[in-house]
Amino acid sequence: MSTRNAEVARNTAETRIRVRVDLDGSGKCALSTGVPFFEHMLEQVARHGLIDLDIDAKGDLHIDAHHTVEDVGITLGQAFARAIGDKKGVRRYGHAYVALDEALSRVVVDLSGRPGLSWRVQFRRSMVGEFDVDLAREFFQGFANHAMVTLHVDNLHGDNAHHQCETVFKAFARALRAAIEPDPRQGESIPSTKGSL
Repeated sequence: MSTRNAEVARNTAETRIRVRVDLDGSGKCALSTGVPFFEHMLEQVARHGLIDLDIDAKGDLHIDAHHTVEDVGITLGQAFARAIGDKKGVRRYGHAYVALDEALSRVVVDLSGRPGLSWRVQFRRSMVGEFDVDLAREFFQGFANHAMVTLHVDNLHGDNAHHQCETVFKAFARALRAAIEPDPRQGESIPSTKGSL
């Protein structure tokens, strides 16, 4: 399998974002978004997905964090799509359940080539510190649309919004890690009867 890394820059009137990703990394990350709780969640993606992430984002935080969080999702999705390439030899599907104290979340990933997000998460409160938890969905929608993957995200239990959100991001990381893993039985073929993903 070839080297699976990419760098993408995305500049708009609202944000300036640069993302570097290495899908075969060790979980290292360098994060600068101006949104501390979001960086805590991105760190989970790197550490539990064993994906190296370098994200530098400057956005219109004087308004709120919406554009920054959404555009990081978009740019990370673009970098992921470039890094994963034609998806030869990968498992394609991944799923994970992750618990954190009382919270339990499940994420299922299909590297389908078709963007889709099924989101069943009802947070117990709207804010974690200064982070609006509605933005978690915006991140995953942006990622799914531009990575061209299908995501099913379910928070099955949880009373603490921090725990709920963290289990979602950790389960996403673990599911993604499983989906991009090389499958020795697959060889260099593409895991689809269509012959492309």
